[in-house]
Amino acid sequence: METNIGYDNWYIPESAREEGKPIVLLLPGLGVSYEIYLPLIKLLEDRFRVMAFQVDGFTLGRLTRFDSVDGQAGRVIDFIRSQCGGRVDCVYGLSLGGKILSRVLERNEVVIDHAILDAAPLLPLPRWLEGPLRYYQSFNVWTCYHWTGFWRFVFHSHYFDVLLDECRKVFPFGGRQSVLDGYKSVYTNKLEAIYGADIHFWYGTKESFVAKPQAEHLLKLCPSAHVEVFKGMNHGQLLVDHPDEVARRIRVVSQCGVFRIKFAECE
Repeated sequence: METNIGYDNWYIPESAREEGKPIVLLLPGLGVSYEIYLPLIKLLEDRFRVMAFQVDGFTLGRLTRFDSVDGQAGRVIDFIRSQCGGRVDCVYGLSLGGKILSRVLERNEVVIDHAILDAAPLLPLPRWLEGPLRYYQSFNVWTCYHWTGFWRFVFHSHYFDVLLDECRKVFPFGGRQSVLDGYKSVYTNKLEAIYGADIHFWYGTKESFVAKPQAEHLLKLCPSAHVEVFKGMNHGQLLVDHPDEVARRIRVVSQCGVFRIKFAECE
């Protein structure tokens, strides 16, 4: 496996060292590693410099602790400033990665020409639900790590197999506490504003109950955002089962996205 080049929280493949190509950054979700993006990277690296973030608490090969969505957004901002000249062509964030991306856009400190929020949780939960649900989700992740064979038998699908494999890879390096801390930060923070030239929100019909209110909130803040709903898809399933389609859409967004004045605030 290729190693990071001076940045512990970034996977930077050899193909990303080639100057002159547009830059694409990938931000993974909670409970998975950057390796969930390897098929997508292979599909994009001929035309883009593609690099993937490692969220603290869900890293590979080293113990880390999740701090907060804002803390992780700060790491992404620092990288864009120091390694990308303060500007990138496209950032794709899945789930927690989308939440981190939304905070990067909210802080408005770097230029992202095209942003794709894939099922990003943008709204907080009611206070009475936050605690019970994050402990429930933590238990789910714990069972995915300890009862992998059982869940493979129950679900019997490529989508769930990939998620189970990812859970087994990252859980030893962040453990249950990172899951609890991650969900607490996700469930208690609300997106209050967003800045960007071209913002997209994706979600699948199988997650509409949760994802649709997030999309509606985004449209209140930014009526020009592009919302796309994918029939028959579950949370993150488009990426896992159809990376070729995600790659195609990133190419289209990068080439034909709606261009507006940089840093124009959506109200």
